[in-house]
Order: sequence, then C-alpha cells, then structure tokens
Amino acid sequence: MERQSRRLAAALLIASGAGLVSGCATTQVALQWSDPEFKGRSLRGEKIFVVCEAPDVAIRNTCQDDMAARLREAGATPVIGSAPGLTVAPQPANDATLAAARAAGAKAILGSTIARDVTVVGSGSSVGFGFGGVRGGGGTSRGAGVGFGFPVGGVQESSSYQASLVLTDVASARVMWSGTITTLASDDIAYQVHELTRVGVEGAKEAGFF
Repeated sequence: MERQSRRLAAALLIASGAGLVSGCATTQVALQWSDPEFKGRSLRGEKIFVVCEAPDVAIRNTCQDDMAARLREAGATPVIGSAPGLTVAPQPANDATLAAARAAGAKAILGSTIARDVTVVGSGSSVGFGFGGVRGGGGTSRGAGVGFGFPVGGVQESSSYQASLVLTDVASARVMWSGTITTLASDDIAYQVHELTRVGVEGAKEAGFF
C-alpha cells in the first residue's frame, strides 16, 4: 500500500512538473515594449547591425547567423558585428558597438542576449526543476528562485534558454523596441536558438519595424 502511495505521489509530482514546463511549451514573446516616438518607422531595405551575447561562442555565432537570415527574410540587410568588445548589455549598446554600427552604415542595431532560463535536472533517483538559477531535487540552491524535486529514477539535465532582443536607433542611441522571448527546455540548443531568433524578429515585425 505504501509503495502504491509513493508511486501515486511521484506520478502526481511528475504531472505537476510537466505542467510547469508546458506552461512555456511554445516559443513566445513573453514581454515586449516599443517607444511610441518610433511608431511607423520601417527598417525594410536598411542595414541592421547584428550583435549576440551568449554563454559560449557556438551559441553566439548561431544566434548571429540566424538573426541575419531572419532579417534578410524581413527585407533588411544584416551586418554581423564580429569585432571584439561589442556588447548590447547593459542596454542599449556600448560606444564600441555604436561606433561599429555607424561605420557599417547601419540605421539600427538588433542585439540579442541569450541566457539559461529554466533547467530540468535529474540526479541519482530524483529529478528537480530549477527556475532563475535554483536547482531542486538533490542539487544545491543558488540565488533567488524556486525549486522542487521528486523521485523518478535516471539522470538527466536539459535547459531552456531565453533571449532578450533590443532594437536600437543608431543615430540617437535610443531603444526603439525590446522583447523577451522564451522557449521550452530541450537538449537541442540549436533548435532553441533558431526559435528564439525567429519569434524575436517576428515580434519586431509585428511592432511595425520590418
């Protein structure tokens, strides 16, 4: 009887954990903002300077290549920023990035900062979900956030990433549009990056910039 109760409890916790993850089961614009003073500003046909910041070089380069491809589809001309020291965090961009964008003749900078959002962790006979840098279920907690764990067996770890996109006017160095894009935890990081850039550029298009 006790074993059946434990199995039922584990099943309920698994369902609860799946529910938490499925809450962000699709890639979406979680939050966005536009400066009303730039309403109606179209960047179609213009040069857009592209900069990505990410946990490693592979994610950064994938992000920049993907954003460039999405911008071409949107009718803009991307220029990928490859010089060292280019950054878009903190917003909107540092002096080196603005100078490089101006030298390239770009009208705007589309910057993306990609970071881990949610991590699903299995350790030994337990699985934990960590949000905002916190792990539960056998891991150690770090920072602020929530975490919980339950026994299911096996070992696994996968993360979801989120992207913070910022569209900056080069002439004034003002943010025209920004959006936070979230997606589902997966072992396929490249696919996550593809989806984050696709949905992010779509968000900027819907805001009227492309």
